[in-house]
Amino acid sequence: MLQNLLRSFRRERVGDALYELVVRQARDPGFYTTLGVADRIDARFELYTLHMLLLTMRLKDEGTEQGADAGQQLFDTYVSALDHTLRELGVGDISVGKKMRKLGESLYGRMTAYEQPLRDGDAALLAERLARNVMESETTSDGAALAAYALAGRERLAAQPFAEVMKAPAWAEVKA
Repeated sequence: MLQNLLRSFRRERVGDALYELVVRQARDPGFYTTLGVADRIDARFELYTLHMLLLTMRLKDEGTEQGADAGQQLFDTYVSALDHTLRELGVGDISVGKKMRKLGESLYGRMTAYEQPLRDGDAALLAERLARNVMESETTSDGAALAAYALAGRERLAAQPFAEVMKAPAWAEVKA
């Protein structure tokens, strides 16, 4: 019994540590200054979601129970952080469920929209979707630099050994 309790505690810490790595990268000022992402809460949500997806995909692509577990922990921590953020913003207990359902739909929608182009290396389709969701533009070229960043990040993470990814993911450089 004590072993299960300690395992649960360790699991939580892994998710928290991975989430912190995602947040740190998604807050890189280059996204806002170099790539032109608007510094708004919805755009930050989009960047957090993109980075969470990139790291989750890498962890699960490891093909091991440890990788799948770490990816799930990261996802669970992200969802918990969204709930916590809503509460910090003053959303009442009654409204949190409705807002979380809406955020969950957005989150799954983004993950679905980005995952296949990331797996296929389809820069054009990824740029189109990132332009629409992150840049709020119908012009595909507005998402091209962010798509190039995401694809480069996916490549770098895939080339990095699992143990290193868990400590310090090799994110791509933010550049135009």
